[in-house]
Amino acid sequence: MSMSLVGNNFFNKRRTIEFAAVGIIGVLMVVVLPLLNSLNLMSNFWLGVIGKYLCYAILAISVDMLWGYMGLLSLGQALFFSLGGYMLGMYLMRMIGGETMPTFLNMQGYTDWPWFFGPFTSFPFAMLMVLIVPGIVALVFGFLAFRSRIKGVYFSILTQALTYAAALQFFRNDMLMGGNNGFTDFKFILGHDIRSADTQRILYIITGVVLIGIYGMCRWLNGTKFGLVQRAIRDSENRVLFSGYAAAHYKLFIFVLSAVVAAIGGALYVAQVQIINPAEMQVDKSLDAVVWVAVGGRGTLLGPIIGAISVNALKSWATNVFPDAWLIILGGLFVLVVLFMPKGIVGLPAQLMGVWKRYQAKRPAADETPVSLPETSTTESSASSPAK
Repeated sequence: MSMSLVGNNFFNKRRTIEFAAVGIIGVLMVVVLPLLNSLNLMSNFWLGVIGKYLCYAILAISVDMLWGYMGLLSLGQALFFSLGGYMLGMYLMRMIGGETMPTFLNMQGYTDWPWFFGPFTSFPFAMLMVLIVPGIVALVFGFLAFRSRIKGVYFSILTQALTYAAALQFFRNDMLMGGNNGFTDFKFILGHDIRSADTQRILYIITGVVLIGIYGMCRWLNGTKFGLVQRAIRDSENRVLFSGYAAAHYKLFIFVLSAVVAAIGGALYVAQVQIINPAEMQVDKSLDAVVWVAVGGRGTLLGPIIGAISVNALKSWATNVFPDAWLIILGGLFVLVVLFMPKGIVGLPAQLMGVWKRYQAKRPAADETPVSLPETSTTESSASSPAK
């Protein structure tokens, strides 16, 4: 059997296993858990917690699109995540109703909503802004960065600086975006009570469906010619440039697409958690997403989903049992993954299988013992020799 055939069989087997895992996770998250919640076998609190994890999984996929498949480590994905949340938050603030202005507007002397809040009475407009605003920010920043051929650690530093500067701006009260407290106290979405159990269950199901859809979209994109060029840029950008491809255009497209994906996750996060403030925009949130991807498995798409859910579940447990040691646990987990699990949780079975195969290959050589023939004595050899 040729090596190419063996490689194709392995690739197809791996793809089948991955699709099966995604299908099982999808059915569990989108069908089983909401059903248990509707039957009062699962509390609304835990359904909301898992829904938050799914939003973080969407954020992790956006990081993996850049870091795992393009080789660009962005520390600014939390900015796009928060921008998407703020855009939907503006709509939810307008839906509160009543004649009383929010506190952050009263402090600035406003007796009516600022002009830029006006169009956000429309839900379709708000959803359009969820996609457009983060996309424009990513387009402008990415165009300037990639045109200057900024990459590697310098790109990470610039995205970190962009996120930090934006967080400082949103913390200011004169930004008219809620200041430190951000947007909260939401009441209605599309005429329904956003705090009711039925509405939260529907939002949870929508989040799960969107997560599966984004996974499918990214998986399809990676299987196209575009995806091949994308991974080639990750492995050797100079060779791609010498082949005549405009690597900057590919990087810009993926950067904008990943920003939009992160923004969608942020909008779904705000609808379920019912609060958005500049704390979600800080750099440590982007670093957390990088850890999720590394733990789950960089460059796998399934890995970020598993990493985001497992690490945040670990955080929920550790912050209750060992509240002062969580950062130490998180740092130790990252070091463990980097040193001993370079392919993350998703690559652990293949890694263990490789160790087992190497052990089995060495075992026969270690068990072999030399076989010696029985020695004949000198007397027997002399007796058996013919007399002269």
